[in-house]
Amino acid sequence: MKTMTPPRWLFALALLALGAACASTGPREGLDASQLPPDVRDDYALFARRCSKCHSLARPLNSGIDDDARWTDYVTRMRRQPGSGITQQDTGPILRFLHYYSLEQLRAKRARAMANDRAASKPPTPPAEAAPERTADR
Repeated sequence: MKTMTPPRWLFALALLALGAACASTGPREGLDASQLPPDVRDDYALFARRCSKCHSLARPLNSGIDDDARWTDYVTRMRRQPGSGITQQDTGPILRFLHYYSLEQLRAKRARAMANDRAASKPPTPPAEAAPERTADR
C-alpha cells in the first residue's frame, strides 16, 4: 500500500502558522514579574490575572494614583463590576501590589526630579572662544 504524503505547501503553511503563533507581537503588557521583589510577585500575578479581564493593565498602572485610600476605592469599584472576578479575598493582595507599585513610582519620580535639579544647577559651560578669522595676505 502506497503512503500518501501531504503536499510541500501544506508543510510550509503549517510552519508559517506555528511561527506566527510563537512570534511576539511586541512588548508584553504589564510588568516583568521577575524584576519584582519575591514577596510582591504573587500579588502582582493576581492583580494581572484579575484586572486584565476587563481592561489593559496600563489603565491602573498609568493612572497616576499614589494614595492607598484612592486605590481602595478603585479596587472596590472594580470588584463590583460584573465579570471582574475580583473577590473580597483578592482585594488585600491586589492592594498590597498597588501600594508597592505606587511607592516605586514615587521613588522613580523623585529620582528623576533630583537628577533634573542637579543638571539645572550646573553652571553653563562657556562657549569655546572662536579662532580669529584669517585674512589672506596679498
